[in-house]
Amino acid sequence: MSEANELSTLSKLSEVSEVSEVTQLEGNILTPDGWVKGAIEFSGKVRSIHGVPVDPALNQAQYILPGFVDLHVHGAGGKDIMDGGPAIETIARQLARHGTTSMLATTMTAPMADIRHALQGLAEACRQRTSGAARVLGVHLEGPYINPGKLGAQPDFALGGSLEQVRNLQAIAPIRVITMAPEVAGHLALVRELTDMGIRVQLGHTLGSYEDALAAMEQGASSFTHLYNAMSRLDQRAPGMVGAALAHAQFSEIIPDLLHVHPGAIKVALRAIPKLYCVTDSTSACGMPDGEYMLGRQVVHKCLGGVRLADGTLAGSVLTMDQALRNLVSIGLDLADASRRVSTYAADFLGLAERGRLQRDSYADLVVLDRDLHLIAVYAEGEKIELGAP
Repeated sequence: MSEANELSTLSKLSEVSEVSEVTQLEGNILTPDGWVKGAIEFSGKVRSIHGVPVDPALNQAQYILPGFVDLHVHGAGGKDIMDGGPAIETIARQLARHGTTSMLATTMTAPMADIRHALQGLAEACRQRTSGAARVLGVHLEGPYINPGKLGAQPDFALGGSLEQVRNLQAIAPIRVITMAPEVAGHLALVRELTDMGIRVQLGHTLGSYEDALAAMEQGASSFTHLYNAMSRLDQRAPGMVGAALAHAQFSEIIPDLLHVHPGAIKVALRAIPKLYCVTDSTSACGMPDGEYMLGRQVVHKCLGGVRLADGTLAGSVLTMDQALRNLVSIGLDLADASRRVSTYAADFLGLAERGRLQRDSYADLVVLDRDLHLIAVYAEGEKIELGAP
């Protein structure tokens, strides 16, 4: 599938929900050209933005930013993507309450029957946004095409990939991103085939070398899954996947919960990767009290602000995108840069010019924050989201 055809398909899948009421908000508005003090008018899409350039540090009005775009979501609100059925509605509603207005539903490495079951539960949600919820843009297939020697928190059901298998899954629900280990036999050729289909390939859960990464990038791989985590590390004589990402990547995910990656390592990546974008890797434990939850077929434990397997391995997160924004600002990013990394660059990675930014005719996906960066309001495709408890 060509990129033009893919974007056309995405447009049809993501038609804006009908919102006839026109809303106007005032404040410090972040546009692609910078901050303006003024008003934004929208229904399902942005109709106009009027204002004058402003330094928001010198004006105490509320902030109006693009809604957050999260391309790596396993669950929230006690539900897991692999549950299938109505689980996605609970997840998409929970995350919308924290400012995520569009997302990719992310599967676990699992038996193929489990993956098909999950995709069957996602198909309708990918066609039509549920009221009160984030838009489900499609599926991120995180495995099973990974290295069994670098599972991280993935169950041990890794497989070698095939184009026929991906096409069969794509027929159930739209797959937008696939995480792959390029060193697995047959995967380099598959990277090119998937890229030609319009699917974005990310490198992750891999023991591959620096050279393996470059070979995959030459075939079309275009990002890295949760940078630093579950991949071969940087060494001065063996740069590994991390070294390849830092040296060559235009895009990469990173989890900024300050548990998965040290703030110093985040800053290294920020200097090296122009469009480093944030994901939550959130699990069913997100928004829930401490205790036991499921991540695919794995039992995980929420405690001390994180999620772990019984052996202590980090297993996804309980991060929300509004907290990700605050974390980025806390380690030194200015608000405009932080906003791009939780919104714009992820949309750019998927080729979605009408999301992740506030401009005329973009989707009316936006968040309103107070001066402490806490949410005041969220709008998804012009619909105001209820921020109260589920």
